[in-house]
Amino acid sequence: MKNMLFVCHGNICRSAMAKYIARSMADPEDYHFDSAATSREEIGAGLYPPARRTLTRHGIPFDTHHARQVTPADYDRFDAIVVMDENNLQNIRRIIPADPEHKIFRLLRRDVADPWYTGDFETTYQDLVTGISRLLEEGSNS
Repeated sequence: MKNMLFVCHGNICRSAMAKYIARSMADPEDYHFDSAATSREEIGAGLYPPARRTLTRHGIPFDTHHARQVTPADYDRFDAIVVMDENNLQNIRRIIPADPEHKIFRLLRRDVADPWYTGDFETTYQDLVTGISRLLEEGSNS
């Protein structure tokens, strides 16, 4: 089983959506998905309402979510730590300074725009689906 952690700034939009999208796309016997934040701003907060509405509109099931921050222990717990943008990548390096196994990488070659700021949850959803599809395809080829 592969364990993957999706990471964004607050863990109430992009990374949480990615966790639920990935769960809907992958075989639960092959993968475990979770999500976390690089910041402490939203710890304990639930999934942001527009993110919930976007997932519902696409038929993606979700459960109770509580935002949490990435910890150094996550490096050992997960096979991949997938970040949403360059800022997340820089911030996670403060929490997990060494990546000898090259587990930390961006979901897409470009940033997945933060819908907290853009208000465009649909574009973020589409970017997440694209990136997760590639990730799962690459995972099935390894």
